[in-house]
Amino acid sequence: MNIITDPKCTSYDAPGHPERPARVCNTVTLLKSQTELSITWASPAEASEQAILRAHTSRHIQRLEQPHDFDGDTAYHPGIADRARAAAGAALAALDFALDGKPNFSLMRPPGHHATSTQAMGFCYLNNIAIAALEAQARTGKHVAVFDFDVHHGNGTEEILVNRPGMAFYSIHQSPCYPGTGLSNVGRNCFNYRVAPMTPRADYRRVLQKALDDLADFAPDIIGVSAGFDAYAQDPIAQETLEPEDFHWLGQQLRGFNLPLFNVLEGGYSDELPQLIFAYLKGVAGK
Repeated sequence: MNIITDPKCTSYDAPGHPERPARVCNTVTLLKSQTELSITWASPAEASEQAILRAHTSRHIQRLEQPHDFDGDTAYHPGIADRARAAAGAALAALDFALDGKPNFSLMRPPGHHATSTQAMGFCYLNNIAIAALEAQARTGKHVAVFDFDVHHGNGTEEILVNRPGMAFYSIHQSPCYPGTGLSNVGRNCFNYRVAPMTPRADYRRVLQKALDDLADFAPDIIGVSAGFDAYAQDPIAQETLEPEDFHWLGQQLRGFNLPLFNVLEGGYSDELPQLIFAYLKGVAGK
């Protein structure tokens, strides 16, 4: 398993904010102490301007440098533009590993799937998964799908990818919940699967299976995964019911496509996040 991370991604913090450095630090500690997976560690380079501009406007990139908060959840931090470029670069590194047939996971912050082409929001500054998905298509000319199992709708990814030929987006998310989008399918290629708060695990998994079946019908050549772990039963900012076994199952199912698969961390704010990521990675690795 190839894990892409960088200690610098833990260099910014806002007291009391759920998107905190411990999400990455504690996961690195667990992964370095475990013996079930053989792990190779990699450091990302910053994403190139060309790659970022496929997903974002130049004005948005300039805005990341301006010392003003983006919204109530998404603060300006000194150097946040560099941290966001590195997180996008880690997603691109995960893509590189995937195209080489190597299992991977981008263990970085900030997350990305709420960032639209023009706006940072929801803890996200650049849309890491969309940048990597568009790079995958530009590099290979093949069909690319993004599968987003974060408990929150990937509104930014949808906005960036909607109606792009050869691309598809699948989001399974709690509704009602932040950001209030994802209520129905959008365009020709963005498919949304709403899950009510406190949906029983078995029912939630049936929704996930439906989305996986629809993904199979699209017949992608490459799959990018927005791996959010906030549908966990003990997550503090959502109201869902999944357990570690469900994330392991998701990893197994996505591995079963036998396609290049690149994985990018999104949400997940419980103290158990490291165990949830580990369960998913074991599924992806066939353990």
